[in-house]
Amino acid sequence: MTIFSVTVANPLIDGRQSENAMLVRRGVQTLLHDMRLAVLPELQLASGRRADLVSLSDKGEIWIIEIKSSIEDFRVDKKWPDYRQHCDRLFFATHREVPLEIFPQDCGLILSDGYGAHMVREAPLHRLAPATRKSVTLQFSRTAAQRLMLAEWAAAKTPLIE
Repeated sequence: MTIFSVTVANPLIDGRQSENAMLVRRGVQTLLHDMRLAVLPELQLASGRRADLVSLSDKGEIWIIEIKSSIEDFRVDKKWPDYRQHCDRLFFATHREVPLEIFPQDCGLILSDGYGAHMVREAPLHRLAPATRKSVTLQFSRTAAQRLMLAEWAAAKTPLIE
């Protein structure tokens, strides 16, 4: 059984994400890349939750971006407040068909069209405790390194871990 494949069964796109959510994700990733932030999708946090996007700045600031593809998606989600304990800034990201006024004012807001994104509202800064910052940064780093290795193996058609 293949753990990771960049071409066939990518666990970062597990079928739970709608087409709109994937477009939002791509646009936000482009924005974060342009801002010189490292970004990982679907990062497992210490709480067991999985953040849609986590970014890391060159100064170690951690952002979590929660993607919402519809009003219903936002309405039924009760887990997003838990993300605050794992980041310095919490953002929502969406597309133009979702009314922006539904999102809390105490979170940042990003509007994406799939090709890029625009920061509508900056997120307030809530500095993480040093131990939490270290834990999230290590999880980010280890996950990124593991994904890179597995993608390299898949691209080289080297036998993968089964």
